[in-house]
Amino acid sequence: MSLYDVAIIGSGPGGYVAAIRCAQLGMKTAIIEKYSTLGGTCLNVGCIPSKALLDSSHHYDDAVKHFEEHGIEIPGEIKVNLEKMISRKQNVVDMTTKGINFLMDKNKIDVFEGLGSFKDATHIAIEKNDGTTETIEAKNTIIATGSKPSTLPFITLDKERVITSTEALELKEIPKHMLVIGGGVIGLELGQVYKRLGAEVTVIEYMDKIIPGMDGALSKELMKSLKKQKVKFALSHKVKSVERNGDEVIVKADNKKGEEVSFSGDYCLVAVGRHAYTEGLNLEAAGVQLEERGRVAVNEHLQTNVKNIYAIGDVIKGAMLAHKAEEEGTLVAEILAGQKPHIDYNLIPGVVYTWPEVAAVGKTEEQLKEAGVAYKSGSFPMRALGRSRASGDIDGFVKILADKNTDEVLGVHMIGARVADLIAEGVTAMEFRASAEDIARMSHAHPTYAEAVKEAALAATEDRAIHV
Repeated sequence: MSLYDVAIIGSGPGGYVAAIRCAQLGMKTAIIEKYSTLGGTCLNVGCIPSKALLDSSHHYDDAVKHFEEHGIEIPGEIKVNLEKMISRKQNVVDMTTKGINFLMDKNKIDVFEGLGSFKDATHIAIEKNDGTTETIEAKNTIIATGSKPSTLPFITLDKERVITSTEALELKEIPKHMLVIGGGVIGLELGQVYKRLGAEVTVIEYMDKIIPGMDGALSKELMKSLKKQKVKFALSHKVKSVERNGDEVIVKADNKKGEEVSFSGDYCLVAVGRHAYTEGLNLEAAGVQLEERGRVAVNEHLQTNVKNIYAIGDVIKGAMLAHKAEEEGTLVAEILAGQKPHIDYNLIPGVVYTWPEVAAVGKTEEQLKEAGVAYKSGSFPMRALGRSRASGDIDGFVKILADKNTDEVLGVHMIGARVADLIAEGVTAMEFRASAEDIARMSHAHPTYAEAVKEAALAATEDRAIHV
């Protein structure tokens, strides 16, 4: 029987990063993955493939709507080849997952393909696809099994017409009318993909706003922009039934007045969030306890109630984000090596990869009001930037929230072109506890989208924005 210093169950961003960091720190490391490719949800059916389709559909949308104004004339009709688009997406996924295989080899990490389950706190049985079982022993184990798409109790997911994000990445045709249940990140991103390709898209959301966890100003601006793109919204609608009749899907919901409303489409994407996935782990055999919503209970060191078993990523509390899982994987590896790392969860950025993109870090205005924190706010519109006008991406703004007395930056909220990359400036500033004036006095290259960050900081510093 093989003995390891650490075994990681699950090879998503949290698991494979934990494995690499453990190996770097000199531990004999094993990683167990039940699927035939490494990378977990993110690389196979999440972040990477959805971004590939977002980029492809963005190119098509630009060609149809914007090339002419740039003086680019294409003779004949511009057509979508969905099969080729999906194939390109798969090539991106394959290239990325093979990259993880390379990293495992490079770091001398043993990879086991099969379903890992606890026999006890130090022994893990690996049930392989050929029906055989192998058992390994691990001094420490990290649970990194991630999450699966959630649904509603009354919805039958047939994975043909009533689908999750996984099936939405593999459609054989462009829907005529896609109904999207859920106005969060996943529903909006995939809804925009198919809207660009020609589908009618209706988003049905229980709350009174989209991306409800983010700053209210971002929600309003994104909805305004998506409405211009002809995406339809039904907010404050409580879905109560989803029925398929042949190629038609009918969604019935109660609006805020309590009246029943019916929506009809040929596909329904159920995007109501994700839930922790621990099925098949046999946690009882190891004595690991769960908390509410089926998540693994951990302390501040991400240690379960069993001292040599840790858990990271979507399977524990907190935002279900790949980069959060990566930080947690690194943290556990370094704790096992006797170091004293830390994570500031307030500084984990959140991003929506629609166009315009949405990104944020720190506290929202609503959170500061609720906590009674005295703050000041500075905003700057993207349309006032020369770079935005040059590219034609004039929707959006940057908003900086700072402490009214100390000027320390408490939150950075942006919507616009490339803000998914731009938010790193906000994270860096807040990591070093910068003031709004610190950012305002930094030189930003001209012309860039990043100038909006400087101008928002100026606006938060005695309303000193220059270009508005």
